[in-house]
Amino acid sequence: MQGTAIRMSPLVDWVRKAAFCGVCALALTGCGGRGEPEAKPKAAAAGANSVKTTEVQKKFLTIQAVGSTQSADMLAMPGRIAFRPQAQSSVGATVAGRVVALYVRAGEAVKAGAPILAIESADASSTRASLEVAATRLAAAESFLKRNVEMVEKGVGLEHERLEAEVRVKEARTEYERARQSSGFIGTGRGGRVTVTAPTNGVVISIRVSVGATVAPGGEPLLELGDPAQLQVVAQVAESDLNQIAVGQSAEVELPGLNTRVAAKVEAISPRVEAESRRMHVYLTLAKRVEGLQAGMLAQVVLSTGTDSAISLPVSAVLVKDGKRRVVYVEKPDGAFEARDVETGRNREGQVVILKGLVSGEKVVVKGALLLDTQADLLL
Repeated sequence: MQGTAIRMSPLVDWVRKAAFCGVCALALTGCGGRGEPEAKPKAAAAGANSVKTTEVQKKFLTIQAVGSTQSADMLAMPGRIAFRPQAQSSVGATVAGRVVALYVRAGEAVKAGAPILAIESADASSTRASLEVAATRLAAAESFLKRNVEMVEKGVGLEHERLEAEVRVKEARTEYERARQSSGFIGTGRGGRVTVTAPTNGVVISIRVSVGATVAPGGEPLLELGDPAQLQVVAQVAESDLNQIAVGQSAEVELPGLNTRVAAKVEAISPRVEAESRRMHVYLTLAKRVEGLQAGMLAQVVLSTGTDSAISLPVSAVLVKDGKRRVVYVEKPDGAFEARDVETGRNREGQVVILKGLVSGEKVVVKGALLLDTQADLLL
């Protein structure tokens, strides 16, 4: 109706003013190429600006009295499960030849002395033949010595012949021991077939050979074994965080693959920094055996690096001004709200630490601070 004034509630009026201020701010930032707008005085300087609200407006603000709380500094690091160095063993070819059989599969548990694979080798056949010849010669030499000793005892033998027989036995025994060691080194089996056995208890980590492949001593490992009872956590820490870690420090390891957490302790720290990643390896021992744990699993390591007493606020309480200032609104004894510059620290789990600018006991707007800030801009 013409000439009739429409009365608005204080809250609607407040919101409309905030929206109008936002539109003006967008219009100013959109005028490129005409230089920066004239700088306004800082509303957040201590005592420079106070905002008063009505009781209706205040109902839409959440105010919280701040206090010092004990908080723990935590350092998170990515990691993985790995075998300890002494828990791994490589199995190579003991003789030149061709692989004719594989008796195990990857992931299979084996016991020490169990057959792993078989190699057909001409060298093995020759070595074993040499052992048989050496054994025959040794037996003949010992028989000859025994006969000469008996003849000397009966007075019909010559002493120098007995001495010569003793020399022959020593030479034959040396040759036999050499052949026996060579035969034992290549492994068990008969003729030209060599059976390679597991050196220790463990699980077959990988098989790098197939039936029909030609192998030789000194080449690449044919299989790798690992002891699942000797696992550790290997975490990666940034070079800049190394001063927060020490041997013996307690930690918690999360294993996503097993949906479990387990306590751990720092056992050792690598003395070398990786050139590309600028990270170092941290080795941790689990406090208990975890069922289903396997090498290669991912892990998340969290270290407690200390505790401190600090004021913390919800992140919604802190406003960013001019791209770098941090501002909060503090309720004064008279009920008005004062914009206060603060210095912030770490931000974790929706809370931000206040390093400077607040004291314990002050009341801070933790929700609705943006509306107060908009009203403060309108007052300038």
